[in-house]
Amino acid sequence: MVLFMLVLGLVSFFLFFLHLSTRKYRIRGLPPGSFGLPLVGETLQLISAYKATNPEPFLDSRRSRYGNVFTTHVFGEPTIFSTDPEVNRFILQNEGKLFVSSYPSSISNLLGKHSLLLMKGSLHKKMHSLTMSFANSSIIKDHLLLDIDRLVRLSLDSWRGRVLLQEEAKKITFELTIKQLMSVDPGDWSENLRKEYMLLIEGFFTVPFPFLGTTYARAIKARGKVAEALREMVRERKRESGDVEEKKDMVASLVREGLSDEEIVDFLLALLVAGYETTSTIMTLAVKFLTETPQAFASLKEEHEEIRRKKAGSEPLDWADYKSMSFTQCVINETLRVANIISGVFRRAVCDVHIKGCTIPKDWKVFVSFRAVHLDQDFYKDARSFNPWRWQGTLPSTNPPSVFTPFGGGPRLCPGYELARVEISVFLHYLVANFSSVTSEEDKVVFFPTTRALKRCPILVTRKEAC
Repeated sequence: MVLFMLVLGLVSFFLFFLHLSTRKYRIRGLPPGSFGLPLVGETLQLISAYKATNPEPFLDSRRSRYGNVFTTHVFGEPTIFSTDPEVNRFILQNEGKLFVSSYPSSISNLLGKHSLLLMKGSLHKKMHSLTMSFANSSIIKDHLLLDIDRLVRLSLDSWRGRVLLQEEAKKITFELTIKQLMSVDPGDWSENLRKEYMLLIEGFFTVPFPFLGTTYARAIKARGKVAEALREMVRERKRESGDVEEKKDMVASLVREGLSDEEIVDFLLALLVAGYETTSTIMTLAVKFLTETPQAFASLKEEHEEIRRKKAGSEPLDWADYKSMSFTQCVINETLRVANIISGVFRRAVCDVHIKGCTIPKDWKVFVSFRAVHLDQDFYKDARSFNPWRWQGTLPSTNPPSVFTPFGGGPRLCPGYELARVEISVFLHYLVANFSSVTSEEDKVVFFPTTRALKRCPILVTRKEAC
């Protein structure tokens, strides 16, 4: 009898929750959708869906039922998802006016309150501009390209036999980012930092339970170790005041800005996220897609062998070489579109916003989905197929610019987008010019908690005799 009453009580609570959600939906003019279960909403459905190989199972099922803009409840908050490019562009362009950046606590706690991702208003504008000043074309051309070339070659020189491409690509991008931000060359310090950082990354998009032994608890602990290592490096740099003046890296600039240790650590940690996980995954998946598309691989190889024929011996790449890599850019664009390392971004409405017949209530989260638009058959023929030739020339004139947003848009456009392209291009150049590679084991792409190759993309590499 007691068990029956308990079950009846839970059912009554559940029905009341659904009634309340439906009533709220009718009154406020929200987009159609479902709030899911009490408290957890549809978070568990979201997580379980993305463990499949289908890139957008959660959004696909709800778009078919509710349309391109729908209501749900994930990560503890009611959230409106947008897969409409016009709505997405409106939200991104009104950053700081109608919407502000807002992320689940599992992300914000790991990044820190002073990260660029969470900054708002004039402070964000200032720090975004500062970051762009370290990653614009002229800086890459005159200062960074030579280091990128050297570090990529140094990493690839150690490759022999079977290689887990995803792991090796992460080492490369981490070392590049550490060098660019802090002027630190690869070594024991950077490798120890990277190992802890990998644990930190695993905590993103998890349910933020701080219990001992959970993924999130391990990530929080690793975050503390990463922060302490960065904090000690910043303190040492501050003690060596002359070194701050001599070095022209990000740390020196942040110290000159008069930021506190905590502010600098949070800022650097967020930039490590941007420079490490995303770029390395694009490197990995570009190779995976190319090996599965032999004609594309042949075209890429021809482009880079032609560049290498014009170089004397091991002469490094220069800016003109990079700008000549036209098909390489097609490959990068298509990998960005198909893989969608950044599936979308969260924003919060600062007031009631009315758009396309729907209302986004004040203080509600909205998720701008890039992936859903990139994989939409209305904008890309055979949208879920890898076809780099679609980028030769330009997109069809019927496609608005907002249908391709791998680096975001508006005031929060990724400041390192050009730097990422250069790093990927240099990596692909030396891989195809200096090595022969074949897949050593079948692998597949999964999309949760981050986009990645499930088996880390194992390949067999053989160095070419002439190199």
